[in-house]
Amino acid sequence: MLMPTTKQIHHVQPGKAQTYEASQAHTQAGQTSAVKPASNVITYLEWQAPGRPFEKRGKQYFSTVILIALLVEVCLGFFFIIFWPLMLLVASLVFLVFVLAKVPPTDFHYKLSSEGVRVEDHFYLWQELYDFYFKRRSGIDVVHVRTKAFFPGELTLSIAPNSKEQVKTILIRFLPYREYVKPTFTEKAGNWLASSFPLDNSKPQEATNPTKQAKPHSAHAK
Repeated sequence: MLMPTTKQIHHVQPGKAQTYEASQAHTQAGQTSAVKPASNVITYLEWQAPGRPFEKRGKQYFSTVILIALLVEVCLGFFFIIFWPLMLLVASLVFLVFVLAKVPPTDFHYKLSSEGVRVEDHFYLWQELYDFYFKRRSGIDVVHVRTKAFFPGELTLSIAPNSKEQVKTILIRFLPYREYVKPTFTEKAGNWLASSFPLDNSKPQEATNPTKQAKPHSAHAK
């Protein structure tokens, strides 16, 4: 004969229940306080400089460009039906050359910090960058920072006067430095054309570089 079973119910005293809930709350509070705050961002250097190197051109430069463009347009004009898209392309390039030579660039805000590089409103983490090297264009020192991603591919930062070594010292902490970069075919062709057929034979002028002095920062959080 089966005997009926009796379920035993354990009663928890209210005082112990409160103690258990209090201990759980204390444990959660301890875990929350154990989370470390995010590390502060350290600003090493920031400055303002033109967004691209700019050099003032004389009248001879513009007249030479116009003459070359007219010569190309005349040669293409004999085959207008076939090469009319090229004629439009030449005219567009001439317009672009005039704009770049006449309109000074606006100043950009550059910043090097412990987290990455900032150019105006764009920020790039060190993990997104590959290496860097220097070049001098139109009398201005420029640092090229290559990215790991295909786009933008390379960042071009105009350097404030007398701050090349300072920028190099900061960047070399995070990125490899290339002492020499082999010129591309386009650069070689451009240098050959510039030396063989100079567009402006006037006395070269020092490039306009209205950069504001770089402001070095001590290791402070920002």
